[in-house]
Amino acid sequence: MSSFWSAWIIVLTLGTLIGCWVLLRWCLTNFAGVPEGEPMDHEFDGIQELNNPLPKWWSTFFLVTIIWGFGYLALYPGLGNFQGLLGWKSSNQDVTSLEDSKMKNAAAKDAGLAVQYDREVASADERFGPIFAQFASQDIKALAENEEALKIGQRLFLQNCSQCHGSDAKGTTGFPNLTDNDWLYGGSPEDIEHALLYGRKAQGMIAWKTMLGGEQGVKEVAAYVMSLNPERADKVDAELASAGEEKFAMCAACHGAEGQGSDAMGLALGAPRLNDNIWLYGGSERAIEESIRNGRAGVMPAWKDILGEDKIRVISAYVYSLSQAE
Repeated sequence: MSSFWSAWIIVLTLGTLIGCWVLLRWCLTNFAGVPEGEPMDHEFDGIQELNNPLPKWWSTFFLVTIIWGFGYLALYPGLGNFQGLLGWKSSNQDVTSLEDSKMKNAAAKDAGLAVQYDREVASADERFGPIFAQFASQDIKALAENEEALKIGQRLFLQNCSQCHGSDAKGTTGFPNLTDNDWLYGGSPEDIEHALLYGRKAQGMIAWKTMLGGEQGVKEVAAYVMSLNPERADKVDAELASAGEEKFAMCAACHGAEGQGSDAMGLALGAPRLNDNIWLYGGSERAIEESIRNGRAGVMPAWKDILGEDKIRVISAYVYSLSQAE
């Protein structure tokens, strides 16, 4: 923070503590002119007020908290830009990337700072690293039948993956369901682990509105795509679908002539099937038109440098087990 705001915080904080001490001293001073414990001139309904001081235990405890406050602010960060005499920090601040985090971690060690978060991570790695290493030496299919590994994998999934895929791993719009057998890039143990290690960046479905001749072309192709599903074919405008069939030839290169996709194409480009009821971005007429009009390009980050290969092996086993449950 700037020097101005740092000074502002220091003045307010220390001023508050000093003010508490002054207030305590003022309250302990006898201004009544009557010895402590003696009756005062105030009387109401037969009850006479005594000049009683603050309880010793209360005033002593109040003074101790003030002293403790000064001591804490001297040892730990809290006074503006002052970092404290102990060199302690809860975490490296203003981290914007993984690389930035590593650099600041190394800089803190070189400066002799005690960063609590880094110390806890190091302690956890030392304690649990051998456990993950033991799991990582096993095959993913074998781990998928190991209850202890699955419990750990579930916790890791909830901490790192559930924000997008949901705590039940059933996903939502734009984030795939991991509990079924529909896999855009392959659902084998090796494919799942590869996706977690290196992420997935779709080659991207381009926006087709201009190439289809405008909004009418979008509606025609959307109608044809909806007609590919036998359950919805009779609800589609046949004239629009027929016009869209010719234009769909431009889409068939990725999605297949009948919208069936293919393993080879799916693994290379992430082109989904269009003739079923599984839709990553929604299967309504409006959602399909939106995809055709503006295109789609999903991204999943790589987790290798964040979690490490050992933990990813355990998460991969957990995710694989979800799609194998009967």
